[in-house]
Amino acid sequence: MSSGPVSPALRHAGLNLKYASREEAEQIESDVFGFWVFLMSDAVIFALLFALFGTSLEATVGGPTLASVVKLAPAFIETALLLTSSFTFGMASIELKRTHKFTRRHRHRAVGWLLLTWALGIAFLGMEAHDFVTMAGEGAVPDRSFFLSAYTVLIGTHGLHVLTAVIWLPILLMQMYMFGLDRPLKVNLIRLSLFWHFLDIVWIAIFSIVFLQGAIR
Repeated sequence: MSSGPVSPALRHAGLNLKYASREEAEQIESDVFGFWVFLMSDAVIFALLFALFGTSLEATVGGPTLASVVKLAPAFIETALLLTSSFTFGMASIELKRTHKFTRRHRHRAVGWLLLTWALGIAFLGMEAHDFVTMAGEGAVPDRSFFLSAYTVLIGTHGLHVLTAVIWLPILLMQMYMFGLDRPLKVNLIRLSLFWHFLDIVWIAIFSIVFLQGAIR
């Protein structure tokens, strides 16, 4: 096998992976594709949770309903936090894309955008935890009804995914400072970027199907 330059098709749109050998680039492409498969399987799981939630709306057993547990204002702020975090992650990717002239200034900017992304994720999780504590204080706990169980599992599963991303990001930042912006780290940043944007898309579906529906009931 030759070690020629990477074809344009093997250069990821998010981060600059040029100057990799053909074998290395093909491995990178395979790794990223594998992560896409993982995201698609995750999408199927969320689709099942949405279906479960849809069938549970009337199963309240006289307990809290969707209209009574949904708080639209906090949900709107949480949506804004996640969408803003996608923007900041995108800005970090732009800085990281400058591989051929990745100076200390570019690194500081990229790290700054990634830290801001992390802070927005933490803020989102803090607000979501506060929502669940408030619900518990009002007696809307998961074992109260099938509806509350389905609601908690759907929102909670998304929250656990965000928690995973929030833990993953500082680990990559530590690797960047310890080992530099090498190619394996870039691939992991691509994966995390895909994961983060995927969670935003899922949350938009949650906001539209769960929170807006609860507000108009």
